[in-house]
Amino acid sequence: MTQISAKDVPGMGRRQFMNLLTFGSVTGVALGALYPVVNYFIPPKASGAGGGTTAKDELGNDVTASGWLADHKEGDRSLVQGLKGDPTYLIVDGPDSIGDYGINAICTHLGCVVPWNAGANKFMCPCHGSQYDATGKVVRGPAPLSLALAHVNVENDNVFVSQWSETDFRTDEKPWWA
Repeated sequence: MTQISAKDVPGMGRRQFMNLLTFGSVTGVALGALYPVVNYFIPPKASGAGGGTTAKDELGNDVTASGWLADHKEGDRSLVQGLKGDPTYLIVDGPDSIGDYGINAICTHLGCVVPWNAGANKFMCPCHGSQYDATGKVVRGPAPLSLALAHVNVENDNVFVSQWSETDFRTDEKPWWA
């Protein structure tokens, strides 16, 4: 058996350096792997000065007021991606104005998407026949509640949708969705 001399044993400085290098490498890899996991659980910040969410079209592009009004005529109700990704109807009030409120298209009965029926001038749920008037107020069940509302704001030609927390103008009651 051979004897190891004291000069062949690495000094504490070299050993500490290797320990630090190993610890740093493992920590860097662990943090790099954990970052996307932690980031997944942090909700995105709202955009726009009004604290709303930018409305998106069916292709995921930001909705601009000028583009929307060029493609939609007065009285039109068409879907955009609104709050929490829910389908929300934007209402064209006039030749150059978008309504100040949007209507969430999720039926309050069982969650189906409620299409706008222009011929009947109301929203009609295809799943169980619930009907809502032009403002989203329930007029025929089995849906127990009116469709949720959202504020619509236009800032610098961008359309933003934000939470509606005021009194529901259709029922004069506190909103059930707030």
